[in-house]
Amino acid sequence: MRKKYLLGVAALAAATALTLTGCSTGRTAAGSGDDAGATIAKGSLIGVAMPAKTSQNWVLAGAAFEKSITDAGFKADIQYADASSPVPSQQAEINSMVTKGAKVIIIGAADGSQLTTQVSAAKKAGAVVIAWDRNILNTKDVDYYVAFNNFHVGELQGQALLDGLGKLKGSKPYNVELFAGSPDDANAKVFFDGAMSVLQPKIADGTIKVVSGQTDFQKVVTQGWLAQNAQKRMTDLITANYAKGTKLDGVLSPNDTLARAILQATKSAGLPNPVVTGQDSETDSIPLIMNGTQYSTIYKDTNLEAQAAIDVVSTLAKGDKPKTIDDDKNNDNGSFIVPAVELAPVLVTKDNAVDAYKNNADLEKLATAGK
Repeated sequence: MRKKYLLGVAALAAATALTLTGCSTGRTAAGSGDDAGATIAKGSLIGVAMPAKTSQNWVLAGAAFEKSITDAGFKADIQYADASSPVPSQQAEINSMVTKGAKVIIIGAADGSQLTTQVSAAKKAGAVVIAWDRNILNTKDVDYYVAFNNFHVGELQGQALLDGLGKLKGSKPYNVELFAGSPDDANAKVFFDGAMSVLQPKIADGTIKVVSGQTDFQKVVTQGWLAQNAQKRMTDLITANYAKGTKLDGVLSPNDTLARAILQATKSAGLPNPVVTGQDSETDSIPLIMNGTQYSTIYKDTNLEAQAAIDVVSTLAKGDKPKTIDDDKNNDNGSFIVPAVELAPVLVTKDNAVDAYKNNADLEKLATAGK
């Protein structure tokens, strides 16, 4: 089983190609008809609506899309939501893209539950709507969903926590705490469910003890994916449950930004480093992984993810149908299972970091420097 979790980047690229060219479900994109994409000529405007720049990953996504769209012969309109009012600003940006005549609108949703009106307007205007990285919820006005397999991301995080505990924290039972992402992000629950599919049996058999008792998703969310919210909650958990000498062995963290905040809280409290998971391979976390402070992260190559979305656009522009899959664990948006292009995430620890990042010079350099 372990080999399944330590996929190399080459396997990721191969999986991406397989997803794009493999067997189709035969589903016609919702609302698009058989001639979907027939009017997407070279030079057409492609709108990309991103959330606020709250993580390094979103910043990198803009540059990746700019390159992929330009290289494919289209024009790019890339917009980021305002961090102070992400939902209204993203709604306005999508409306603007419709008005400008965008033939495709790719949306990394600030809140996937609050875009129904905007994607409906986009579809009525004849645009193809692609949910990117995060699903758009409770609507049939979405044609495709392009993302990494986010349930598997959670599975990898849960398994990494178990592996790290066994490797670094001696005999069981292990005391852990659980964190999830922002409740307005459709992916947050998928990540958490994937992790709990691995961890819940270990909680049930006593291998893991959640000392605070907080195991419900709504109890462990981190509003806005904000580091300060995670640090405050971790500090409160320490005060309530670990201030009198109870050991803290591990923390399930859904991404690297929150992992660093959690580690800052444990450091400030004078606790030994717990085993902490992460996601996104942020540059600030790679040195921490290499020196053993943070146990793991997940590598999701933003360039591959952006390119996969533009490959869908290019396929439609040729009058062809992209090859998609149905996956009810990842792609059910509450109205239907959105036809999806899924990419394979990669679990990274210090043991495989250099190899995992061999196609990313900046990350490989950081990993090599930390060996």
